[in-house]
Amino acid sequence: MVTSGFSRIHVAKYAADGAAVTYSGCKELARAKSMTTEITASEDNHFYANNQIAETEPASFKSGTVKVVVDGLNAEEEALILGLTESTVTVGEDEVPVVQYGADMNAPYLGLGAIKRMQLNNIVSYRPIILTKIRFAIPGDSAETQEDVIGWQTQELSATILRDDTANHNWKMIPKQNFETEEAAIAFIQAVLGGAA
Repeated sequence: MVTSGFSRIHVAKYAADGAAVTYSGCKELARAKSMTTEITASEDNHFYANNQIAETEPASFKSGTVKVVVDGLNAEEEALILGLTESTVTVGEDEVPVVQYGADMNAPYLGLGAIKRMQLNNIVSYRPIILTKIRFAIPGDSAETQEDVIGWQTQELSATILRDDTANHNWKMIPKQNFETEEAAIAFIQAVLGGAA
């Protein structure tokens, strides 16, 4: 099965009460370009006896990062994923709402969902991926002037992948079978991440 596309990044606020994890305010985050995860795992831990491996503890997830490339966040989306404070600036007689990067910002824990489009034997299907607990880093800014033609510019976001607070301490979730439509995959993401805002 080959990956043939990527789309529809969603985020939702994460909360935990003991081992009970809930999500709220699920919303789509900008237009999706790509997503890459890098996972650090422990090494297998072997016990030797009688001159051979007698027991082994398998490798396990230690930490990870996810990089997502989007067309660009608006101010409301930046405020959501980075925990920015809001204020206003007076311009003439108008009050202009702003979001502020300052000492009060506190990036929240979020759940993240996205969709991989897959193809096998010329049949297309859609696989939702859920990262159960992440926290975004502060993104940088970059932009270039337009030349003879528009050079399309994107925004890269980076987040730390963590284990969630469930009894199993999950960090990723996928359905056992892909969905026939992108809409069905979106419904799955919204069901896991607490429904559409």
